[in-house]
Amino acid sequence: MDVTNNLKQQIHKVLEIIKTDVSSIRTGRANGALVENIQIVTYGGSTKLRVIELATISTTDAQTLVISPFDPSTREDIRKGIMEAGSGLNPVDDGQILRINIPQLSTERREELIKMMKQKLENGKIMVRQARQEAMNEVKKEEFGEDEEKRIEKEIQKIVDDTIVTIDSIGHQKEEELLQI
Repeated sequence: MDVTNNLKQQIHKVLEIIKTDVSSIRTGRANGALVENIQIVTYGGSTKLRVIELATISTTDAQTLVISPFDPSTREDIRKGIMEAGSGLNPVDDGQILRINIPQLSTERREELIKMMKQKLENGKIMVRQARQEAMNEVKKEEFGEDEEKRIEKEIQKIVDDTIVTIDSIGHQKEEELLQI
């Protein structure tokens, strides 16, 4: 059953990638996921903004993100990294913390974001199908009996079908968030 275990591991990685990609799409509401994976160049290296690495990220209301750097000298590096990330977010440095006001999304922008999200989900589905193809090829290489081969192929297909349902569910949830005003 190494084939199905390997497939499950690959699919788990794909789902993590999809969740990270989709969570980074802004919905018009303040959410730490909008900035936590942004690469920040500081201390002569590059690191993610995540809570455990450079700063805590919190929300004061539905429209405001607050970033509290652990080291105040990194405030400018964090501000610069967010500006250069192409996220459309504009952090304001008040001397202690960074505040990001999340503007409301226009209907056109919501539609663009939904289209972009659907593309990210489709890319994830393609990765899942590629993983399925690799698993099927592995089954063909092994010396299984015909019945065993059919059983493993059915198991592989069930794993893939369940994953596609999960991806669609992630997309449906995000689309609902994007459509909320």
